[in-house]
Amino acid sequence: MEPLDLILRVVLAAALGGAIGLERELRDRAAGFRTHILVAVGAGTFAIASVHGFDSFFAETAVTNVRVDPGRIAAQVVSGIGFLGAGAIIRHGASVRGLTTAASLWAAAAVGLTAGLGMFLLSGVTTVTVVASLYVLRFVEGRLIYPKVRDLADLSVTFRSKGFGPLTRLVDVLDQNRIIVQHMTVEGHDDVNSIRLILELPRGATQASVARLLDGDADIESVTLG
Repeated sequence: MEPLDLILRVVLAAALGGAIGLERELRDRAAGFRTHILVAVGAGTFAIASVHGFDSFFAETAVTNVRVDPGRIAAQVVSGIGFLGAGAIIRHGASVRGLTTAASLWAAAAVGLTAGLGMFLLSGVTTVTVVASLYVLRFVEGRLIYPKVRDLADLSVTFRSKGFGPLTRLVDVLDQNRIIVQHMTVEGHDDVNSIRLILELPRGATQASVARLLDGDADIESVTLG
């Protein structure tokens, strides 16, 4: 395998994996830009090693009765990435977060594998499809699907103090009232004092009633309806 071709495949895997991870990074997810790049590059490297790793061995020996399965390493990558994806999934009470990030990691591995195998068109089309799904379908889901099948609340919450302590207590209050967090956007990162919440409401609850519930919390300075 030519060195330039090898470099192109690894760099392409990194670029396409980073394109997927950028959306997760912008949404402040634990597995973001760098994680997706590492997954894609690792998968691409495994793919190259699986297909071309034994070229020199066969070129230097007269062995002809050795059977090599190029898909074996790729198959292990597909199953192995599930452990990394499982680590991105967090369950808190009735809420489950991280499923989309886990799926994007799995897709990044697929992109890395196809780039490593030299299937550049497939890896490019897959990346465009995944990024479009993360951006466009999130809008469709939030604006068109969820409002028709579920009662949602869009709230902005400002805490009286900074840090993750008030945020943890807020999530506990929501869980106790059977309110599921669909999306959470944190502003301020390490100095958290403002968040935006998209909540799935239980039967009988309204956006106004949830706002009143949260507004009565001593840790919360203000609640604004979206």
